[in-house]
Amino acid sequence: MLNVNPETVCFLISKAREFHAKEAVVIPEVPMSPAEDWARQVLADHADDACLGEFTATFRDLEPDQQYEVVALMWVGRGDFDKADWAQAIDEARANASMETPRYLIAHPMLADHL
Repeated sequence: MLNVNPETVCFLISKAREFHAKEAVVIPEVPMSPAEDWARQVLADHADDACLGEFTATFRDLEPDQQYEVVALMWVGRGDFDKADWAQAIDEARANASMETPRYLIAHPMLADHL
């Protein structure tokens, strides 16, 4: 059962679409090397972006369990887990949660589609 408000998920989707539609945002599908921190590098260029700020603030305003659900939704949407593995996806999201989670999410170019 999903505890995060569907309207909030829709808002995150719209902000992700808006952010990724900007011409200046270039996020490689695959990092050049495993050690390359491409997500932070790309997003550092957008620190003052209002859209990114709204996305981050909305995500951080969620309760921790709701944040885990948003991450798990993305993983299910992109095929890392399936519906039957929902509890496992939530556990994995909980184990990997950090202050960088909103940036982790927005760094995925297909986030809106996966959600």
